[in-house]
Amino acid sequence: MPTLKFAVLAGDYIGPEVMTEALRVLEAVARLDQLRLEYTAAEVGGAAIDRHGVALPDSTIKTCAAADAILFGSVGGPKWEKLPPNQQPERAALLPLRKHFTLFANIRPGLLYPELADASPLKSSRIPNGIDIVCIRELTGGLYFGQPKTTTTLPDGDIQAVDTMVYRKSEIERIVATAIIAARARRQKLCSVDKANVLETSVLWRRTVTDYCAKHAPDLALSHMYVDNAAMQLARDPNQFDVFVTENMFGDILSDEMAVICGSLGMLSSASLGAGRNSHALPFGLYEPAGGTAPDIAGKNLANPCAQILSAALMLRYSFGQERSAARIEAAVRRAVVAGTRTADIAFGGASVGTRQMTDAILAQLA
Repeated sequence: MPTLKFAVLAGDYIGPEVMTEALRVLEAVARLDQLRLEYTAAEVGGAAIDRHGVALPDSTIKTCAAADAILFGSVGGPKWEKLPPNQQPERAALLPLRKHFTLFANIRPGLLYPELADASPLKSSRIPNGIDIVCIRELTGGLYFGQPKTTTTLPDGDIQAVDTMVYRKSEIERIVATAIIAARARRQKLCSVDKANVLETSVLWRRTVTDYCAKHAPDLALSHMYVDNAAMQLARDPNQFDVFVTENMFGDILSDEMAVICGSLGMLSSASLGAGRNSHALPFGLYEPAGGTAPDIAGKNLANPCAQILSAALMLRYSFGQERSAARIEAAVRRAVVAGTRTADIAFGGASVGTRQMTDAILAQLA
């Protein structure tokens, strides 16, 4: 019986609520597929600030390092917004985790069931079959991590801020290799997004992607697109993409746009894969819903648990190699939603259920 060892970092506001539901689903699928779950909870984000004074305590890092994956909730909220920016939960927890575990590849599915097409701001005529695309975002390089990063007062009294965008060829090749795997598992199409008409880093990006794919993936249909055009095309016809890969800041923006056109953050999962291998000889990863902590509905049994549950499915797939269990969860979520069990964010004003009741419906579909 395989043992799946992971850290549980529930976070703030609705984070613990939806994490509880994801663990219920994991326990159920573990019984069905004869898996042994071994998980340890640790504090992160605002909850960790309140108890330890920092958003990412050393004890939490140690808990994560002893595991094979991290199931992450959501961090941040108004309670901690007055802290200096570098101490706030989002910046002081997620970025250090990505850096510490070299979580370089963010995989975010953009999935909208046809039955939920009304949740999208796009006209249903543009997405008659829903949306099914994937964004692969490089996560540890580029503008967010480049040095120097400074704010200085100039001799004339003006203030100047500097961020530095840096990419190495090896970093680009590493993320493209991940994108190739994703594209081969789908429709054999890969679009690389850059700004090669302006940025030196994008010139290197495009050349590296072209050369790497020519050598390692000549079977794929590779295309290139400038990021401003990609943003427009996502809003015009998202399904022209299948898998697209891009650098850190562009991916941050485009994946959020993708989330909007897919209707509800409550349905969108993500995986951040590391360079290292875990005890299963698979990527160590961090798995989290795309949405935030939703302080306005915390504690009211209103949050949609599906994104957290689907993130748990990604963990089973990528860090534990349990494709059958992952697909079982994804199918159960889809059947529950299509059958009409929906939280308020995807109910379109119709009858809705609470967080726990949504999970009950998913558990019923697992059987």
